[in-house]
Amino acid sequence: MPLRFLTAGESHGPALTAILDGMPAGLPLAASIIDLELARRQKGYGSGGRMKIEKDTVQILGGVMAGETTGAPIALLVENADHVKWKGKAIEPMTAPRPGHADLTGAVKYGYRDLRPALERASARETAMRVAAGAVCKHFLAQFDIVIGGYVASIGEVAADFGDMPYEERFARAEESDVRCPDEEAARQMRAEIEKTIHGKNTLGGVMEIVALNVPVGLGSFTQWDKRLEAKFAMAIMSVQAIKGVEIGDAFENAKRLGTAAHDPIQLPITNLQSPISNLQRLSNRAGGAEGGISNGQPIVLRAAMKPIATTLTPQQTVDLAAGENAPTKYERSDFCPVPRAVPILEAMVAFVLAEALLEKLGGDSLAEMKPRFETLRKATLEDLPMDNTPHVFWD
Repeated sequence: MPLRFLTAGESHGPALTAILDGMPAGLPLAASIIDLELARRQKGYGSGGRMKIEKDTVQILGGVMAGETTGAPIALLVENADHVKWKGKAIEPMTAPRPGHADLTGAVKYGYRDLRPALERASARETAMRVAAGAVCKHFLAQFDIVIGGYVASIGEVAADFGDMPYEERFARAEESDVRCPDEEAARQMRAEIEKTIHGKNTLGGVMEIVALNVPVGLGSFTQWDKRLEAKFAMAIMSVQAIKGVEIGDAFENAKRLGTAAHDPIQLPITNLQSPISNLQRLSNRAGGAEGGISNGQPIVLRAAMKPIATTLTPQQTVDLAAGENAPTKYERSDFCPVPRAVPILEAMVAFVLAEALLEKLGGDSLAEMKPRFETLRKATLEDLPMDNTPHVFWD
């Protein structure tokens, strides 16, 4: 059965829940592992007032016994500390939809007589449970030395320059930055841009990079459209609130290049007769770690574009649906720049895709079954790629 997860709950409801189904037995798992990722999601310059209220911690309600997963669905719960302010109280009707949010489209689709049900479920508060489920997936991948990290590449017009900085260093530096940017000078400018936006009662978007290291060759497939690894990444990332674009590798720059300059040459390293080396190597990683729907052993590199979120202190033009007349939007508490906080969310979604792909590749019901199989996976070496070098009749 494939790995899957569902979330439930509303932004100001009693709690948020998730069920992660398909995780194998035998994975050591404590709530503290998940809480660490939940805490990362709540940190970032430009966050709104709610982050001062919520201190998310998870309760594991099923699928874990004696500190290990059992193979049963893992049930997770995070309480909403803000719920006490809403419980049993009459809430002012919301009838003026915000441009760019699910207020209007949700009301049309489901026939709401108030816009708040769309707001409550479409809210990015839901991503707390994606991070919780993704934390389990990241922990599972770590058993195979697969590492996932992320950082902010740009906010507004301010773009970072990472040069040849190794990915591991980017991850570490990002966690030391309140805008999650490894480039200190760019981070300073980003902070100033966010501050200016806060004073201007507006919102800012940006671009994040998510990278997965030590991913084996052979995850995903070209045999069907919905098995392609790049397609699964694109869907997972685009499912996150306010994400409007995704790039794998140098996709948009490659579109400007000639074919001979857009791909990653393959070569054998220079060897001598005493020490032959048969590993196939790449001279670049413009493909972003996947070719033909399959991981190729290079770092998986993904970029996600997040629009400025729809909730702004400065009113926008809309229509009051109850009054039937033009009206300004009303402010709902939100972030000014959610980009730094979105990095752990995107990491979680990438972790889910890779965990699902690895489970499909290895098979088995327990971690103990999977680890020996992982060690036998084919690699990009001449020994693992024996060629007949003879003519074949493929179709009679």
